[in-house]
Amino acid sequence: MTRTSESISPELHAYIVDHSQPVDPVLADLAEETAELFPDFQGMQIGPEQGAFTTLLTRLSGARDAVEIGTFTGYSSICFARGLPEDGTLLALDISEEWTSVARRYWERAGVSDKITLRIGPALESLRALPEEPQFDLAFLDADKEGYVGYWEELVPRTRTGGLLLADNTLSHGRVIDPEQTSAHVQGIRDFNDRLVADDRVEQVLLPIGDGLTLARRL
Repeated sequence: MTRTSESISPELHAYIVDHSQPVDPVLADLAEETAELFPDFQGMQIGPEQGAFTTLLTRLSGARDAVEIGTFTGYSSICFARGLPEDGTLLALDISEEWTSVARRYWERAGVSDKITLRIGPALESLRALPEEPQFDLAFLDADKEGYVGYWEELVPRTRTGGLLLADNTLSHGRVIDPEQTSAHVQGIRDFNDRLVADDRVEQVLLPIGDGLTLARRL
């Protein structure tokens, strides 16, 4: 037993992936095509072990209605949609027609397109246009880091009691603890992490999965 989380080397990461739910051809092809089409942005895609975790978590939670802020080429939305029941819904919010055109193709191939509604435009505006009442069982935040706090404040009231909220990249590759890192991107994550610690509407844990995955439960 240990009181701390392990540091993940590339070799250990490969072992974790090899001993998690196997990546199917749809997700494998999507990851490959994303790397080919958008080599400078492929890091925006969640990893295979995180995808397996989110699908399993969605199933375990019994979530029916979900929302995703930041869809990119669709890897995470496929993982969440697969965890939803047949009548489940996923609202996907993104600003890019180019990125999400890839997502649409792979949603069809994965057989989950009927569960997903895509809205293109600034996500904060899309959220604020929704009714101000609890309507989601699950929310996933993986968009511009400077906007995390603003997205959070719109998501929490719209999440049902007992619902789950996840936020990606909450370790910012370790830069959150480096005082010399002062970019808006890193400070946005610091502000978000501090906001969650002080938020009495949720209980939360920051997990060392991928680049940091925060999991919160609406009280």
